[in-house]
Amino acid sequence: MLTAIALGSNLGDSAALIDSAINQLSKIADSDAPFLRASIHRTKPVGCPPGSPDFLNTVVAFEYSGTALDLLRHTQRIEREFGRTTAEVRNAPRLIDLDIIFFGNEISSIPPLVLPHPRTALRRFVLAPFAEILPGLVLPGQSATVHELLECLREA
Repeated sequence: MLTAIALGSNLGDSAALIDSAINQLSKIADSDAPFLRASIHRTKPVGCPPGSPDFLNTVVAFEYSGTALDLLRHTQRIEREFGRTTAEVRNAPRLIDLDIIFFGNEISSIPPLVLPHPRTALRRFVLAPFAEILPGLVLPGQSATVHELLECLREA
């Protein structure tokens, strides 16, 4: 199943943390399919506490043969291994953040995994790198491509 994961970090050596997390994700990807990786973007924090440092963000896409919940368990394990803890404050600075953007054509509104990610179309920091690797993709429930969604945000 084609899936995409957004990665972000704004604490510690963010570039190294993102590279290491991508390395971990590449180990669970189907080895006979391409592993797509966008460039890293430096972005201002959105909805974060005042004084939060800038983020580094990117997106990867790959084929995965497990279930969406299996993938969620893998991403949460990676976050824990890299020192991510539950923050008292919403959107507090963090060492690493991995969000499943979509998982094939799956649509789910049942926690713990809402698919596709409900705020993807509103987040330039996700859409800009996503559009580098899968610009023509139409997310389930959307009528516009990833590139078109990004263009709509640029116009706003």
